[in-house]
Amino acid sequence: MPSPGLGDPVLVSHGIFHGCDGGLLSVRSSLPGRRIIAPSRFGYLGSELPAAATPEDQADAFAALLDHLDVARVDVVGISAGTTAALEFALRHPDRTRHLVVMSGSFPGDPMAVAPPAWAKLLYADLPLWAMKKLARPQFARLMGVPAGFPKTLEQAQEMDEMVESIFPIGPRAAGAVFDTCISNPAVNDLPIEKITVPTIIIHAKDDPLCVFAPAKEAAHRIPGCILVAQESGGHLGLGQSEPTGATLDDFLRAPKAA
Repeated sequence: MPSPGLGDPVLVSHGIFHGCDGGLLSVRSSLPGRRIIAPSRFGYLGSELPAAATPEDQADAFAALLDHLDVARVDVVGISAGTTAALEFALRHPDRTRHLVVMSGSFPGDPMAVAPPAWAKLLYADLPLWAMKKLARPQFARLMGVPAGFPKTLEQAQEMDEMVESIFPIGPRAAGAVFDTCISNPAVNDLPIEKITVPTIIIHAKDDPLCVFAPAKEAAHRIPGCILVAQESGGHLGLGQSEPTGATLDDFLRAPKAA
């Protein structure tokens, strides 16, 4: 789903339980004016999930989409469970990647980069997650990576509520979520991220309870020339960080190469 922005194109690899809608929502405040290309990844909102699909296949599907749109090069943004596909794109298609941005990413060694038990798939349905959202909203917020003590302001509460509601309905996203948790997230552990050659920035909150900070810090050391922006708070959703994140990305994406 391309947005109508007229700026340089940005390819967004959205997070779990999202899709084209969540991809647009996630960068709405931080990348104003850019042309956002936010496809639903494999298994999300009607996108095909090929048999035996891999993150490499997803990266190549992104490239095929860019061919269809006649877009030669893009800035790439990977968010949460969309990290593996974004990293794969930068590794497999460096000539088409101007800059690589990873926000709240799942990196090698992250607890989220381990396949869950088989029974966990039963939760990827509307009834259990809707019931939890209605009856145990604070716990549901924690499940989405909101740290203790948040939201702190009315604006953050509105931002959190919008993100919580954005993952519903679950049904059209369930196949993609299973692919992410069982295939794509664990695959990040085997990626040769030392071979990434494009300018890269990682933006990650220290209090992220979902994708913890330490693996992001280690990944920043492994990726040549990578810039690490360690935010003190905001959790997985980056609550309250839209303005500084937007300023950081504006500076980074304007630069011809990373400092």
